Amino acid sequence: MLTSDEVKQDFPIFETLGDGYAYLDNAATTQKPRSVLDAIHNFYTSQNSNVYRGIYRLSEDATDSYHKARRNIAEFIGSGNPDSLIFTRNATESLNLVASSLGKGLRPGDEVLISIMEHHSNIVPWQLWLPAGVKLKYADIDSEGHLDMESFQENLTGRTKIVSLVHESNLLGTINNAMEIGRIAHDNGAVFILDGAQSVPHMPVDVERLGCDFLAFSGHKMLGPMGIGCLYGRMDILEKMPPFLGGGEMIREVYRDHSVWNDVPQKFEAGTPNVAGAIGLSAAVDYLRSYGMENVRSHEKRLMKKTFDLEQEAGIPELISYGPRELENRGGIYSFNIGKIAPMDLESQILEESSLKIGSAVHPHDVASSLDGDKIAVRSGHHCAMPLTHRLGVVATSRASYYIYNSESDVENLFQAIANVAVKYHER
Repeated sequence: MLTSDEVKQDFPIFETLGDGYAYLDNAATTQKPRSVLDAIHNFYTSQNSNVYRGIYRLSEDATDSYHKARRNIAEFIGSGNPDSLIFTRNATESLNLVASSLGKGLRPGDEVLISIMEHHSNIVPWQLWLPAGVKLKYADIDSEGHLDMESFQENLTGRTKIVSLVHESNLLGTINNAMEIGRIAHDNGAVFILDGAQSVPHMPVDVERLGCDFLAFSGHKMLGPMGIGCLYGRMDILEKMPPFLGGGEMIREVYRDHSVWNDVPQKFEAGTPNVAGAIGLSAAVDYLRSYGMENVRSHEKRLMKKTFDLEQEAGIPELISYGPRELENRGGIYSFNIGKIAPMDLESQILEESSLKIGSAVHPHDVASSLDGDKIAVRSGHHCAMPLTHRLGVVATSRASYYIYNSESDVENLFQAIANVAVKYHER
């Protein structure tokens, strides 16, 4: 397996950023290897044309590359049928597609079960059906940040039509037992949807082994370009679902008063698709496959072990972190605070313009800004998981998230910088 320094040589952006820069915001988006950039460049310089409709060589070549990309990505997630993979803009659009289409079959009193650790992309699309009388229910977490299975079972009823859960939490790093959850959902007669935005890039994922009915993920979080995402779906369900958008390509015939839909997946891909994005994502899949997804997972476990070891050794005053401690149930995400700022604190206190410090706590935005001065990029905020931050009793967190080009020295630099922030603010 290549070292993180060797991997970095494949990523042109690190030549621009220079030595010593620690990019630790991979849960938001990842950097792009040269092979992905070359694949996109090659499409626009040698194949650029619209797919499907052209009866000429250039269009046929583009269509062939588009089909190959779909097949390659479907195989990467364990699907033997490339038609089961729908191209979207991102995981958010994938989840909206499912919620919009399946939601049309819900009736007043029907229930959708999610968890309190969901990204907004797996909350808001279901909330849009609340005016129709659909009930949205939340399974809780336990004190360590695992999904509370007792709460999950209590919220699962005979009216539960859909179970939609995150595979790996983008704030806690919690990896949910998708196989067990899917089995319980199916035994209850519910459709099982999995948000794989944080899992597909970081661990081996096999949709047939997991038994999920749908899986959503984004290209830009797995070394691919922005603006391309995927939705895997069971063909028997996809064929019954109404389309998400109307327009070109998703139809077979159009009359004045009705239309006949195209076959899956075209039925859900209205308009000109992001062909370059699909080809770029396919190149990213090739890169990850050559690295080995088991190796991706093992590398992040090592970085998380280093993280927990340094957390104990550093003895940083009031450092609080969130999520499970056992590495088998934890992805490469480290969310933390220096002191705890509850949402009510921000509403009830007048803050000085020079700092968002409250008492001995340091606001995550200040933490991220200070770390940026040390050439360390982390995320700060609610991470599009506000119900979860409210459940944790905080207004926000800082978040470091790792990938294959990160090293143990990046983790060491992170904790040295966190310690410096804590000292600086506590001296004020």
